Amino acid sequence: MGQEDMPKAVPDRVALVTGGSRGIGQAICLALAANGIAVAVHYNASETSAAETVAQIQQSGGRAMAVQADLVDPAAIDQLVVQTTQHLGPVAILVNNAGEMTDVAVTDMTDAIWERSLAINLTAAFRCARACIPAMQARGWGRIINVSSQAAMTGSARHAHYASAKAGLLGLTYSLAKELGGSGITVNAISPGRILTDIITRRMAGREQEWLNQTPLGRFGQPSEVAEVVAFLASDRTSYITGANLNVSGGLLMG
Repeated sequence: MGQEDMPKAVPDRVALVTGGSRGIGQAICLALAANGIAVAVHYNASETSAAETVAQIQQSGGRAMAVQADLVDPAAIDQLVVQTTQHLGPVAILVNNAGEMTDVAVTDMTDAIWERSLAINLTAAFRCARACIPAMQARGWGRIINVSSQAAMTGSARHAHYASAKAGLLGLTYSLAKELGGSGITVNAISPGRILTDIITRRMAGREQEWLNQTPLGRFGQPSEVAEVVAFLASDRTSYITGANLNVSGGLLMG
């Protein structure tokens, strides 16, 4: 589905995209903005990339701002939502995209490594949702979209912390979908496969053909292809879709 086919959003809708400065997150910000949504581009350390994303949106006539927050800090998450609300308006669309993946054998994985992965990949999504839900309930409309991973379903050697957190994110998605079902808020997840981002490029070095052979479509995905699915889930056209996990993997995982 191309952006030209997407319905234009209500002008006052505001989206908060965590990890929105690069890769999939940046593509999501651009796709939402192209549909008339004001976007808060969250970043932690990538200030330059966040500013470039905001500038690109503004040059196209959209509304956007960059907001810094360390998602490990609960107070920073609350302030992230407050700043977004003050400058753009109440958050109607939350995209929990921020994530961190490190390569560690389970026997070398310290408690600190495990806990940081859960804090960034799972707990931050819970805290962001908790902070944004009241405004969504007040307006009787909201979209929460959690970016999980194929690893949540298949597991991943040397990434037990990451796969566990992303599986937990699916549990959070399903639970919130049931709890918020009568309030006009939908909660869904997407699970990207091998998308051409910096992380995937580093991981597949020297294994490109092997990875291509494992993907039925025979190619890697683009961040924009994931972003199109998020933009669809953020629209009014998905008012009867909640508690879903959409695989965006080129057939790497089916079912």
